Amino acid sequence: MSAGCVLLAAGRSARMGGGDKLLAPLAGRPVLAHSLAALAACDEIAQVIIVTSAANRAAVARIAASCGGGKVRALVTGGAERQDSVAAGLAALSNVELIAIHDGARPLVEAADFSAGLEAARELGAAIAGAPLIDTVKRVDADERVLGTPPRAELRAVATPQVFRRELLERAHRAAAADGVSATDDAALVERLGEPVVVYPSRRRNLKITTADDLLLAESLLGASAGVQRAGIGIDAHRFKAGRRLVLGGVGIPDHEGLDGHSDADVLTHAIIDALLGAAGLGDIGQHFPPGDPRWAGADSILLLRRTAALLAELGARAESIDATVIAERPRLRPYIEAMRARLADALGLELARVNVKATTAERMGALGRAEGIQAHALANVRVTLRNGATDG
Repeated sequence: MSAGCVLLAAGRSARMGGGDKLLAPLAGRPVLAHSLAALAACDEIAQVIIVTSAANRAAVARIAASCGGGKVRALVTGGAERQDSVAAGLAALSNVELIAIHDGARPLVEAADFSAGLEAARELGAAIAGAPLIDTVKRVDADERVLGTPPRAELRAVATPQVFRRELLERAHRAAAADGVSATDDAALVERLGEPVVVYPSRRRNLKITTADDLLLAESLLGASAGVQRAGIGIDAHRFKAGRRLVLGGVGIPDHEGLDGHSDADVLTHAIIDALLGAAGLGDIGQHFPPGDPRWAGADSILLLRRTAALLAELGARAESIDATVIAERPRLRPYIEAMRARLADALGLELARVNVKATTAERMGALGRAEGIQAHALANVRVTLRNGATDG
């Protein structure tokens, strides 16, 4: 059965104490980027619809472009309640038989969690992630007096992904809307129909970011299983060519001739792409974006950088920091450095502080010193998550 996902990212983050939790940095990239990376790595998921707020739409679009693996089909605006947001996402999905619902604020989800839910839902129609409770649970009244102790063996702490056959989920939502019923998760709506819902195992680390403390815990958990860090070096150089626009780090430099190249000849971005690919063991820029391929003629190199970030995400890797140097006798680049950093950081889903760009000259030595062109050097640190018991080396 074909499968899609509604990724919920329209919450109000009321308990975070300021700022949107989905855009908060976690291990060097936004919280939402982690959920998207897991979806990008899940082969069974063909398309993703992100439900977001109007205020965050532009920021979420940028994250989707760099981390979604090309699977994000649309961004839709969420409703007043979670149930409304899910309905909006359902309406935007097309040609899928199984639908996973996932909270974007659960960034420690893995591709295997989606795969397990899809397998269970194919068989039974509805499957939700859940884990046995460790703590004893008490039922209390309004005055906090204990009314009883439910048997712990019968209880589960439920999370997402929750996966359903499309027809069943849509029928449950229609019935709830007709009856004016609201629920905190989609499984409850399916249960109202008398249809079976099975719980499949969820890892306890699949926590939901609700407060600032949750963010600290997630950071700690990621650090404990963060895989290995690798470094890569990239170098690129292009000659000046009259009649072309000069672009460096995705920023247009006015009143100066551009560089000769198949794409926009952005040497800075190209060097960074090569450094990222090298750190991840994925060859070089020419293998992924061949200079003779008409698809890349005049291409925006920031788009190529986003594609590179998505390629890394599919392999469980992510950029952690960039340090780059541009060698140019002319033009003077200092006024444009901060704009370059911002564009590059945005494309990679990194905090600005993790992207550094410097400019220097060749002191009039050699071809660069004669101002025949521009060269860039880049160092990229990439975190590679090891999976399924794999070892590095």
